[in-house]
Amino acid sequence: MRRFSTERKTFTGTGGTTLTVQAGWFVAIGVASTAGQALLYWSLRHGASPPVANLASLAVVTVLNTEANRRLTFRGSPAGVLRAHLAAGALFVLAYLVTTGAVLLFRHLRPHASPAAETWVLVAGLALVTVLRFTLLRLVVFGHRP
Repeated sequence: MRRFSTERKTFTGTGGTTLTVQAGWFVAIGVASTAGQALLYWSLRHGASPPVANLASLAVVTVLNTEANRRLTFRGSPAGVLRAHLAAGALFVLAYLVTTGAVLLFRHLRPHASPAAETWVLVAGLALVTVLRFTLLRLVVFGHRP
């Protein structure tokens, strides 16, 4: 029977493999987070305004996403829990402004659009913010250099 090591390997940020592994984890976590937020937004949207539904869904998912990325994508990083979550909080503000702005603009252009259609606009906004999020988290928070 093969034993798996519990030793955590530190990512040094050198070499393509590290970036590939990090990007793989980040994409997997991002897809799960986006799906979770979309479902939560859609369900909240039936009883709340777009900004409120987005704020609530984004708040829940951001905490879970940040912790998953801290433990899996950037494992072994010297950055602590507080630093990771504070950075995520700053990125949360950006994500909220971009996604809420996109949904409100969509609602202005299509006032009778369904919550499901709004959710697709929200997902597109999240995809845009995600690229920036990975870059900033990797370089600024977790100190990985290309």
